[in-house]
Amino acid sequence: MARKIREIMTSSPVCVSPDVDLGQVARRMRDENIGDVLVTEGDTLRGVVTDRDLVVRCMAEGGDPSSTRVGDIASSADVTVGPDDDLGTAVHLMREKSVRRLPVVENGKPVGIVSIGDLAIERDEKSALADISAASPNR
Repeated sequence: MARKIREIMTSSPVCVSPDVDLGQVARRMRDENIGDVLVTEGDTLRGVVTDRDLVVRCMAEGGDPSSTRVGDIASSADVTVGPDDDLGTAVHLMREKSVRRLPVVENGKPVGIVSIGDLAIERDEKSALADISAASPNR
């Protein structure tokens, strides 16, 4: 059983700059089969955007994905974990902050992302959430 974040995190997260439009971000999510991207300026983490954010913070409000910049809707990245943190730290932060994904930062640079699904697979591979998280994507 994994004990550290680095053992279960997705390494090499997809990062975009704050000025990229949401249409490009949505296509990137589709092409990479992911539900989130990290928003960075250089090597500095500025925020996180999920597929749900695209819908709720842009489209549902009448926004235009081709002219809305990802930096305008990104959640702050004030909650992160390090790759050598214990899994319990991620569980605690996810519960406390009501988030499903945490950027993994090392020496100030984003190096991965850990999701609630990653934790479910690791902690109880027979749970419904683990089954869903491990399943092939719907196409």
